[in-house]
Amino acid sequence: MTTTNPVRPADPAAPPAGRSPRRISINLRQSGIYVAFALIVVLFEAITGGALLEPQNISNIIVQNSYVLILAVGMILVIISGHIDLSAGSVVAMTGAVAAVLTVNLGLPWPLAVVITLVVGAVIGAWQGYWVAYFGIPAFIVTLAGMLAFRALTLTVLGNQGIGPFPDAIRTLSNGFTGGYLGNIGLGPLGGADLFSLLAGVVVIAGIVLTQWRKRSARLGYGQEVDPFPLFVLKIAVAAALVLAVVVQLARFRNLPWVLVLLAVLVLGYSLVAGKSVFGRHVYAIGGNLQAATLSGVKVKSVTFWVFVNMGVLAALAGIIFAGRLNQAGPTAGVNFELDAIAAAFIGGAAVQGGVGKVVGAITGGLIMAVINNGMSLVGAPSERVMLVKGAVLLAAVAYDIWTKRRAGAAAR
Repeated sequence: MTTTNPVRPADPAAPPAGRSPRRISINLRQSGIYVAFALIVVLFEAITGGALLEPQNISNIIVQNSYVLILAVGMILVIISGHIDLSAGSVVAMTGAVAAVLTVNLGLPWPLAVVITLVVGAVIGAWQGYWVAYFGIPAFIVTLAGMLAFRALTLTVLGNQGIGPFPDAIRTLSNGFTGGYLGNIGLGPLGGADLFSLLAGVVVIAGIVLTQWRKRSARLGYGQEVDPFPLFVLKIAVAAALVLAVVVQLARFRNLPWVLVLLAVLVLGYSLVAGKSVFGRHVYAIGGNLQAATLSGVKVKSVTFWVFVNMGVLAALAGIIFAGRLNQAGPTAGVNFELDAIAAAFIGGAAVQGGVGKVVGAITGGLIMAVINNGMSLVGAPSERVMLVKGAVLLAAVAYDIWTKRRAGAAAR
């Protein structure tokens, strides 16, 4: 009589067969941008003698660069889909002029003027999206033509003069701060701070914790590898500390800028669209492999068309914000804004070939450019040196992206 050993059930805590035990690993391609941002902030904080992270200066960095960050949100989707938009700065100028004509010259109520301006931006995006998606002209050519044409239209509308002043509501959206709805609270040696702003920061931190916990749980449910729990907690703690530090500084100055609230809504909304929606997955698929996306049934032309419509709407929003901040629409508004938005996307981890990138990464890339601008301005560096540093950072970011892909390809062989 023969006996057989009973089959023992697999230990759920054990690693899958053929796979080494879980160990701490860091994805340099995804995390490198955040490490670089932290190092740049520390560097300029030391160079400026602590002036960089002063409450007023942090507020200035956000307000003065809000329009570029808005453009970066739209540009990252364009680049992920494998295209480029060189007309964004000219569209900013033109839509700012449209908003000025509607509110100042025609006297329309500002909400109606804002809606019409956003519609104009959508029409501009649809015009360019049609030639790219349905006619097959490369986006580089279409948007280069748009850069020239929309700048010419702006000069036709405004001439050599600006139009202003804008209504108070638009100026408040561009330069204003949330009210002290709940009063101030004492923070010991830091002085008083706006309680509403602090509570908003706590809500943001809770959202980060909940989102990351759900993502980790989902990965575990599918049997995918995750970071060890101590490392997971450390990452969450670092992110929470950074958010809280920024919010405390803003709350000590003049509460939360309205443009920061707007940016938070945009980042949250577009992150969900890019990462969770069918449209977002199709954008990544088109940029990753156009032929495969087409064979998989993705409506490539339609998705590309709407990516450019979205870019036009966000450029119009940036145009309103920029014109409201200056309190007038000028013929030279938006010059080189498209280059800053493109640089923000690439520094934030977007791939040159498309198919890779995140909204949060583009915002981080834009903040890196903003910190460089602000930090070098604080130390009195000439403009040509600022441009040199920004160019070097952009080149380094793209070179790093190519290096990591080559390294990953070599490891896969």
